[in-house]
Amino acid sequence: MEPTITLDGGLTVPKLGYGTWRLWGQDAYDGVRTALDVGYRHVDTAQGYDNEAEVGRAIADSDVDRDEVFLTTKLKPSNAAAADVRRSTEQSLRDLGVDRVDLLLLHWPAEDHAPLEETMQAMTALVEDGLTRAIGVSNFPSAMLRRAYEFAPLVTDQVEHHPYLAVDAIEEVLREHGGFVTAYSPIARGEVADDPTLTEIADAHDVTATQVTLRWLIQKPGTVAIPKSGNPERIRTNFDVFGFELSDEEMARIRALDRGHRLVAPADGPDWD
Repeated sequence: MEPTITLDGGLTVPKLGYGTWRLWGQDAYDGVRTALDVGYRHVDTAQGYDNEAEVGRAIADSDVDRDEVFLTTKLKPSNAAAADVRRSTEQSLRDLGVDRVDLLLLHWPAEDHAPLEETMQAMTALVEDGLTRAIGVSNFPSAMLRRAYEFAPLVTDQVEHHPYLAVDAIEEVLREHGGFVTAYSPIARGEVADDPTLTEIADAHDVTATQVTLRWLIQKPGTVAIPKSGNPERIRTNFDVFGFELSDEEMARIRALDRGHRLVAPADGPDWD
């Protein structure tokens, strides 16, 4: 059975989600349909992915009831001003074909567009008005995350996280507030597949290094992973990680692979931990 995180207030978040970055048009639609057919019940999109309509249509066309799907979308940084937070979220809901999302994130720090307090308060108002069940941020380093918590009841920080990139400082802030990490690029864009340590552990469980990596992430307390693939077979194998368990020693060996290897580091990004 797929593990979940249950937050204060009863919101339940599946620990393994389906990411849709760089999936467009029919590929986005087909990917989400396959993911839901396989068993995923957590789907992640964003205004900046230009695929909300396809994601929403795939959910509507599936045999899975909307209430069973945990749906996340993200605000573009350019929509960080209070009026744009509401306007663009309403447009996202129309594009997705839903009355509300389960989680709304600010995709990147955006204080060149609006003060953080303004954005966080506007997002909080959307929870109060029923447009989203919860809010969070994405790509926030720990100091900025801690400041965001001064203004809003966040539940997650979606950041790059995989065996080669630990996020200890972010995890500490989230633990203090009862939140969780959402790990994007969880398999380091495929780099984990040939890792000797991961392969050795995988052989012991008769699985792949990629499956070991995803199992490691979802086995960590307070961590959600959202692998992305447009390949139907990989979508299936990425979800097939619930039939084995890693030992404490194996978990530690994977944790020791951290070398601060960051794959997503745009020039205008924040100062990372």
